[in-house]
Amino acid sequence: MLVISDCYINSCKAFNFVINLPVMGHSHSHSSHSHSHFHSSKSSDDQNMDMGESITTQTDVSFMLAKHVFSKEVKGDSNLVFSPLSIQIVLGLIAAGSKGPTKDQLLCFLKSKSIDELNSLYSHFVSVVFVDGSPNGGPRLSVVNGVWIDQTLPFKPSYKKVVDKVYKAASNSVDFQCKAAEVANQVNQWAKMKTNNLIKEILPHGTVNNMTRLIFANALYFKGVWNDKFNASETKDHKFHLLSGGSIKAPFMTSKNKQYAVAFDGFKVLGLHYKQGKDMRRFCMYLILPDARDGLPALLDKISSEPGFIDHHIPFEKAKMRKFLIPKFKTTFGFEASKVLKGLGLTLPFSSGGLTEMVDSPLAGRLFVSQIFHKSFIEVNEEGTEAAAVTASVIMTKSLIIEKEMEFVADHPFLFLIRDESTGAVFFIGSVLNPLAG
Repeated sequence: MLVISDCYINSCKAFNFVINLPVMGHSHSHSSHSHSHFHSSKSSDDQNMDMGESITTQTDVSFMLAKHVFSKEVKGDSNLVFSPLSIQIVLGLIAAGSKGPTKDQLLCFLKSKSIDELNSLYSHFVSVVFVDGSPNGGPRLSVVNGVWIDQTLPFKPSYKKVVDKVYKAASNSVDFQCKAAEVANQVNQWAKMKTNNLIKEILPHGTVNNMTRLIFANALYFKGVWNDKFNASETKDHKFHLLSGGSIKAPFMTSKNKQYAVAFDGFKVLGLHYKQGKDMRRFCMYLILPDARDGLPALLDKISSEPGFIDHHIPFEKAKMRKFLIPKFKTTFGFEASKVLKGLGLTLPFSSGGLTEMVDSPLAGRLFVSQIFHKSFIEVNEEGTEAAAVTASVIMTKSLIIEKEMEFVADHPFLFLIRDESTGAVFFIGSVLNPLAG
């Protein structure tokens, strides 16, 4: 969530940007002029190729983020789940309102050549990738953006167009100066509703006050049913080995059906497909299991250093399983992301002077991002997967081993991700270090 204000957020369980803005005592009016930035002379095939390359690039950014979040934010045997796509959407919103070196740094971080290219990518996400498939019998998908702006503060018309047309964000004019607590409650209720009650609070008490001027929020919700459900009566407790060297007993699901699985040098990949709707979109959860019980950190290093890793390691054929066990798990993970982003070189949005293209005010040059928080939830069981994330801005390698039969026993820490197979977009990335840890 992006909150623009004079205050700082000390703690929050959602993904937030806080942008500081001096109090303004007068209001402005603004026009609704707009200019199109999406004309292209390219053929549809060229555009589709460019879009595919852009999504692959965004996936590489996602794994870079995952590596650093895992190394910096995961403590002990706690699990990780976050939506890099949700974070990137809010960074895209900030980029669209930036200029100069700040804009250049954001584009470099997001591996995009221009704001127009970035807007085109996220417009595609909003209008195509994020379309809910549940009316057609597929997974339920909800990705929404919301904006709360103080009634005294106008957007620049060009930025308002991006908010409306690219991100399709619902704008709300509110009174932060006299009704800050009510606005915070409104945003929290919005997050709760849009994530099907999975994330109940995006803005903790005291985050929003009479100095706040602008809040951007992104919420992502996904619920899919397995194409081949697991039989709950066959779920049994088995040993799960922790990175610390100890072990626990946890419930494991199993199946005698063939699985989309393949073995590579040092790790295996399993694909669990979700029930497909009439729109023919395909979603899949991938589990990437290192051979070594303590091999997760090294595996994450490998994935984040190889561009296009997932595309080159997808199991396309089903294998007969000698032994097949994966744990049930449910986890919520929240973290303050500005340290991770600064550590990756994204520093300029956190200082004033570069976010001048959002609002029509002489004080726009004093805006800056102070903190970023993110919170995600996921549950994997016999029926399928339910997952949610909230972003708030206040403010084909060949397999080395070809087996007719193989084992996939996820009894030690592993990575997982949820991907739209039609586009390659990765919605969630996470790691399971302890399936019993919430």
